[in-house]
Amino acid sequence: MGNELVINSTNNNCRIALLKDGKLFEYHIDREDNKFTVGDIYLGTIKKIVPNLNASFVDVGYNKDAFLHYLDLSPQFASLQKAVRLVRHQQGNVDTLSEFVIEPYIDKLGKIGDLLTKGQEVLVQIVKEPISTKGPRISSELSLPGRYIILTPFVDTIGISKKITNAEERDRLHRLLVSIKPKNFGVIVRTVAKGIDVATLDGDLRDLIDKWKKGMAQLATALPGEKIIGEVNRAYTILRDMLNETFDSIIVDDKLLYSEIKQYIHAIAPDKEKILKFHQSKVKLFEQLGIERQLKTLFGQTVGIEGGGYLVIEHTEAMHVIDVNSGNRSVDEEGQEKMALNVNLAAAREIARQLRLRDMGGIIVVDFIDIKDLEERRLLYQKMKEFMKEDRAKASVLPLSKFSVMQITRQRARPEMNLVTRELCPSCNGTGKIDASILVSERIEEDLRLVLMNQNEAGIKLLLHPYLYAYFTKNWMSKRVKWFLKYGRWVTLIEDSSMAVTDYKFINKNQEEIELH
Repeated sequence: MGNELVINSTNNNCRIALLKDGKLFEYHIDREDNKFTVGDIYLGTIKKIVPNLNASFVDVGYNKDAFLHYLDLSPQFASLQKAVRLVRHQQGNVDTLSEFVIEPYIDKLGKIGDLLTKGQEVLVQIVKEPISTKGPRISSELSLPGRYIILTPFVDTIGISKKITNAEERDRLHRLLVSIKPKNFGVIVRTVAKGIDVATLDGDLRDLIDKWKKGMAQLATALPGEKIIGEVNRAYTILRDMLNETFDSIIVDDKLLYSEIKQYIHAIAPDKEKILKFHQSKVKLFEQLGIERQLKTLFGQTVGIEGGGYLVIEHTEAMHVIDVNSGNRSVDEEGQEKMALNVNLAAAREIARQLRLRDMGGIIVVDFIDIKDLEERRLLYQKMKEFMKEDRAKASVLPLSKFSVMQITRQRARPEMNLVTRELCPSCNGTGKIDASILVSERIEEDLRLVLMNQNEAGIKLLLHPYLYAYFTKNWMSKRVKWFLKYGRWVTLIEDSSMAVTDYKFINKNQEEIELH
């Protein structure tokens, strides 16, 4: 099946799922009000200098000040500040930087108080989104990512992805970029640029230059704390960074978003337009592809392992802890050591998936089932590194200790994805007391009568949990058929496993939720 990107649009957000052979590997929620995402560039104001930390706190408009360490000041910080002053005071044009005089690099071992003062305006980029009680982590080393190239202002260098290992291809790309790169702009060639012609690379570079020009125009009149250059939404970012020959389909269920994505794909990868599909079924997109069910089973504290066994995942402020258990897996046929190795290898694959899926970062400690053989420990370590290679976040994996404990560090740029997978008892709402007079099926029938008779709605749909769907559609003379005979109007029932067993919604012919009154 290959890779599938599934995009479900709702009123307030966009849910994005990346599937590999039908299995969920990445899940993102892109909210309309989502600010301070990785890559956004803001005009900040220095609020406090902390000499002991050699750092400062910067107001970028978030309720918690952002953190800027001296080491996160780019070597070209003096040039950046000079450009900001020129633009803010309208004393020069830095759109192209062709006439701009680059300042000397700052001292690597300097003090932040020598470069920053309270109230000073600085141009900064979000490198870590606000997490827990912490504000954003920011840097003054600006970069603008494109499909094939990353643009870095105030430098004059060309870098090429280490994943492009062919010497001839590296030389070709370097020659091409030398011929098209503007003065005082650096570029980093991304892995997907391998084999790409000069016209395509030049087009990508021009788009990034235009983005920089618009940002500088915005900077001229911006208020402190205002966004200067923003990242595209999460769906576009995934397409830009990951769309390649392994993608088999991109499915979208919103007409406007479908049209926008089609134009975007046409611009970055015209040959991939044919894999874009619009979902028109009455069944919800995530429901039809089994994504809702996977979300419910994959984000719990306990996660099953293919072939037997399970993981227990605990999250703390300091680290994440994962315990590997064999469960009821039989050891008769394979022996204790062989069983332990097989469960651990399956667990390693699932752990790599879980880290991507939940976007877990920081320190992760994995307690594998004990294995004594040194070669088997080495095999597990190599396999773990292999499974982590597909992860876009930077990660470091350490060998197993003598207690079969593995330490992993993974880049943390966004808050960890966490979904509620436990529900209160529908009968008692967690109180332990049952009110027998409340029956959800009776409530539905009473509300249906109000909708059809009092509010005179037609062409309605009823969204409800699969258990209730089965109850109302069972047998040829089902409850639904009896409703038709009673009211003379057909009610379309739609299963939705994302809803609690006591939840239900009535939808009118305009696809709007019906308010009961």
